[in-house]
Order: sequence, then structure tokens, then C-alpha cells
Amino acid sequence: MSTFSAPRGTYDLIPPDSAAFLAVREALAAGPRRAGYGYVETPGFEHVELFSRGVGESTDIVTKEMYTLTTKGGTHLALRPEGTASVLRAALQANLHRAGGLPVKLWYSGTYYRYERPQAGRYRHFSQVGAEAIGAEDPALDAELVILAADAYRSLGLTGVRLLLNSLGDPECRPAYRAALQEFLRGLDLDPDTLARVEINPLRVLDDKRESVQRQLVGAPLMRDHLCQACKEYHEGVRELLRAEGVAFEDDPRLVRGLDYYTRTTFEFVHDGLGAQSAVGGGGRYDGLSELIGGPPLPSVGWALGVDRTVLALRAEGVDPALPPGTRVFAVPLGEEARRALFTVVTELRRAGVPADFSFGGRGVKAAMKAANRSGARYAVVAGERDLAEGVVQVKDLDSGDQSPCPLDTVVAELRARLS
Repeated sequence: MSTFSAPRGTYDLIPPDSAAFLAVREALAAGPRRAGYGYVETPGFEHVELFSRGVGESTDIVTKEMYTLTTKGGTHLALRPEGTASVLRAALQANLHRAGGLPVKLWYSGTYYRYERPQAGRYRHFSQVGAEAIGAEDPALDAELVILAADAYRSLGLTGVRLLLNSLGDPECRPAYRAALQEFLRGLDLDPDTLARVEINPLRVLDDKRESVQRQLVGAPLMRDHLCQACKEYHEGVRELLRAEGVAFEDDPRLVRGLDYYTRTTFEFVHDGLGAQSAVGGGGRYDGLSELIGGPPLPSVGWALGVDRTVLALRAEGVDPALPPGTRVFAVPLGEEARRALFTVVTELRRAGVPADFSFGGRGVKAAMKAANRSGARYAVVAGERDLAEGVVQVKDLDSGDQSPCPLDTVVAELRARLS
């Protein structure tokens, strides 16, 4: 037994479960790829200030959950707790916004880190696929991203995902709402930390999941009642496009999500089969984030979809994601000459795009055939000295048990034909 185990709140992805995670990751990324989003990959750690400025000093992510470290040279770094700030930083650093053709459309996939209390669906490292459209303000862009996410969940066979939608206004209308909300919250019975948050960012209080807080929020002012005309029209534009494309949504006037940078469109995908950790993905518009991290004004919108949570949602519904074909042919050599011949066959099959495996370690025929059955292969290719002397191999259908000889020099073509 290993002396070490994975750190608390983390997990290892190993076969066969890892195949489902790969399939989900591919499904979530397929839409952005088809819609012209290019792939971006950023470091696993960034300067602390990128997140404290971008995500927000008052958020739980920055105040409680961010893993930070100091290098030998005294630089303060943080393991990335989310993807948007890093992707925007990378786009700005590379001057992608100056290359013409806004918006800059990027997608990414990676692991993110937050120091949280481990529970089902909430880990200290987690996998996401994200998409960001940088540098354009258009309801159609917001709708495009929402539809790409909704279609991804549908392509996986999920039926229990609900879309929640809200608008958080903009710098013109949010100050009046902020003042009204602060006045309401100051009259509640809140703990000192929450009261301090009321003064820094009162919208964070609406995101507090504690029942003792939520109970007191009944009757709190709603952003939708304070939206300016431009924000109302923008939000209605998004809603109309979603309705036109058959994407069902629920208006949720209390939806704020856990990041400070959101403006206008805000959305979340939830699955009721996951208990308390019901969010499987979400995002929104973040028109002021570029300026917060030192860039020019670049209105942008994006989302991040949780791979881990999506896998849990599939399990909750009893849905198995479509997996790429595993091993289709398994070679069983009997003797050294057969090992060399069948190794060549396996290599040619792989080069021809047929997943194939080989009985390694000089196992006897009984153990090798057990390995062939365990591999999930459809066919076993068996050869001994007598077979090779006759220029043939034996092809066994592992489903039916039928076995027949096949010329060695045509077995690759024969197997490709049978599997097609």
C-alpha cells in the first residue's frame, strides 16, 4: 500500500471513471469550438492581485478560499481559483484585442483550486471548461454563450438542468440599487462579518447560503426594479433570443453568483439532483473587468461549466455519456515468432485508427484470453507457430465465440472491414 494519499478535498481520476470525465469535457468544449472560439491555456498560478482586483476583495473566494504562496524572490502568487481573470489577462498581454475582429473568442479547460469544506460536489480542486467572448457588447453574444452551454448539457442526455437568468445592471443604475439594498440590510440581525460585507459589497449578502440569512432577505429590494432603460432593453433582448431558440429559462431576481465582476446578464445552470451543490455551471457579462486589471474598456461575457458537477448530474439521472470506442482488437501471441508478427499487426491496426492491445509479459493462452475479454475487445487475434507456418492467424469473435483463420497479410484489412 502507498505511504501517501491524495490531499484532503482532492481526488484522483483513474480508469474506468476517468473516461466519463473526458467525454464530458469533450462535450462541453464542442460547442465553443464550432462557434469560432480558439483554445487558450494559462498558468496554474497567477499574481495574487489579479484575483483580488478582478474577482473582488469582498468575495469568499479571495478572503477565505484562495491558495496563496510567496516565492523565494518575495512574489505573492495564488493558485487560480477561477478562469476568467486569467484568460482576460492572457488576452490583454498578447494584445489580442488589437488584432482586429472583436470579439476575441476563447475557450479553455483546466483545474482550479479553492480551500473549501470538502463535501459531495465541492472539492478543493475541480475541473472546468470555460468560454469567453472579449470586447463586444451585444445581447446576441450573451445568448450565444447561454445556448452553447444549454446545448452541451442536452447533447450529454441531461434533462434535469434548469437555467436561471438575471440582470445585475450597470454602473448607471446599480449605485441606486446598492444604496437601497444597504439600507435594507443594515436593519437586519446579521453577524459582524456579514455587516462588514454590507458596506463593501451588499450584493454578496444576497448570495449567502445560510438559512438564518436567507430567511431575513424576504422583502429585500430587487435589482430588476432598479434597472435603467438601457439595461432593461438589453436584458429583454437576451431573453427574446433565448425564447426564439427554444431555450427555457427561469427569471431569478436574486441570482448574483459569487464574483464581483458581473454586470448585466448573469446566469446559472442548476440540477436539483445534486442537493446543496446544485450549480453545474454559470457565467455572465463582465464589462468592467478589463479596466479593473489594468486594461482598456472591453465589454465581455463568458461562462465556466463544471466537469465534476456535470458528471454527478449524469449519475443522478442514470445517464451514461457516450464514450469513444475502447480496445476493439486484442492480440494473443503463442511463442516468440508470433509475438513479433502480432506486434506488427497491432501497430498497423493502431496506425489505421483501430484501438488495439497486446498480451504482454508472455502469459499463457488461458490468462491472455481472460485479458482479451476484460479489455472489452470485439475480436481476439491468436497465432502460434503452426498458424504462422501456414501464413494465417486465428480471428475469434469474443461476442459469439466463432473463430476462423485469416491470412496474416490481410488480417488488418479484414478486421477494419468487420469493425466498420
